[in-house]
Amino acid sequence: MNRSTERILVSHAGVLPRPPDVQELLAAGTGNPEALAARLPSAVAEIVRKQVDTGIDIVNDGEFSKRGGFSGYVRDRFSGIESRPAADGAVRQRGNIAARDTREFPDYYSMPGRTFGTRATPRPGGGNQPAACTGPLQYIGQAAVQQDIANLKAALAGQNVEGYLPAIAPGTIEHWLQNEHYPDDEGFLFAIADVMHHEYKAITDAGLILQIDDPDLPDGWQMFPDMSVADYRKYADLRVAAINRALVGIPESQVRLHICWGSPKGPHKNDIPLKEIVDVVLKVKAECFSIEAANPRHEHEWELWQTTRLPAGKSFMPGVIAHITDHVEHPELVAQRLIRYASVMGRENVIAGTDCGMGTRVANAEICWAKLEAMVEGAAIASQKLWS
Repeated sequence: MNRSTERILVSHAGVLPRPPDVQELLAAGTGNPEALAARLPSAVAEIVRKQVDTGIDIVNDGEFSKRGGFSGYVRDRFSGIESRPAADGAVRQRGNIAARDTREFPDYYSMPGRTFGTRATPRPGGGNQPAACTGPLQYIGQAAVQQDIANLKAALAGQNVEGYLPAIAPGTIEHWLQNEHYPDDEGFLFAIADVMHHEYKAITDAGLILQIDDPDLPDGWQMFPDMSVADYRKYADLRVAAINRALVGIPESQVRLHICWGSPKGPHKNDIPLKEIVDVVLKVKAECFSIEAANPRHEHEWELWQTTRLPAGKSFMPGVIAHITDHVEHPELVAQRLIRYASVMGRENVIAGTDCGMGTRVANAEICWAKLEAMVEGAAIASQKLWS
């Protein structure tokens, strides 16, 4: 993973705005996979060029191939799972990533359009339908991940940037996949980890950076409103063990971990504070940690790093633009956020990043790119101040 001793590098956490025709092909479910496969190489080339032109240093494929979002896509890459009706109450309750907030703000969550806290809400193409593990899990996504790799590497040719591919964490898969086969949570999680190891290793063997997306490492706290902090730490620790199991034999230098407190807009008053789980998060065998840091519930947590030291040899990618608002951050604000982190971590250890994937979470593409441009400009301002 590239490090800079001259300026702050810029990346982002994942999904980018999809061209309308790609979005239509994804929304069509499995109806026309040949057309999607034929379109993806040029679409990925276009989105890589757009990132490069914007000034982003560490780029991805926009997650264009991930039907059903960052977690739903693995349904096409696993065997041993079956779809379940969306009305399945057990799945719906388990997937509510705003359960604690819903208890405190029932009127807010009864408003029209406020049911997004549940993962059981279907997406176009059926990508977010509840599912169950009904037999031994196996990885069948070899061709798909190799195509993702080929598309990105072709797009990177001749560009002076580094490439990464996101892949979902075992714990986030476990949150939406009912276990009807394995004897306990640990066996289930470790089985998922063993399956995902194939995808992780394919990405790093190709010389790309692997980003492990694990939003549910923090936001799982909301899903279990009766759980104590002590119990949740044990719960999170097991999920970190599953990540590390999936990373066996994979160089830490090619791994970054992304966590956040869930994408839905809402109060987030009952999010677990980072200080309660930061030591657990840092156990992940990754070189870079990408953590949500720009939204008003978590921006203050930069101060935590005054007493919690980033381990030697690691880098940190704080979110310096937020997906929860369509306001375009002022570049000077972005610079201030980066300088705060540089003051406690060292300027060479900080990368500018986003709170989450921006492409599907702000109003439209023009807002997304305006925010990313503000991040690039803010990183340049911060670099000038830090290296002058």
